[in-house]
Amino acid sequence: MSKTKSRAKTPAGRNTPAIRGRTAKATADVAPALSVEPPPTRGPTKQALIIGLLQREGGATLADLMAATGWLAHTTRAALTRLRQAGHVLDKATGETGATAYRIAAPARAARSRKAA
Repeated sequence: MSKTKSRAKTPAGRNTPAIRGRTAKATADVAPALSVEPPPTRGPTKQALIIGLLQREGGATLADLMAATGWLAHTTRAALTRLRQAGHVLDKATGETGATAYRIAAPARAARSRKAA
């Protein structure tokens, strides 16, 4: 048989000043001395990267998109489908090498919920 220890929890949780060994006054004195750094900036999302590649004059092949994102072919094609669903008009053209190049033909329309209409 194992014994379970019962602990009395405070309503505010485990990180209350009394549990950490500090009083409320001591916590208030320490807080202003801390320097707050801004959160790190994030790079562009993979969707934004795909849109940027598709907006090039020549567009982008599936291989280009896969290399830029690190996704497999089926994931990249699913991302293209999601862009179509979001309102982007995609043109497909076969290049000289036989690879299909995708390109955004027109700017995306204003996003509007289907349920609101």
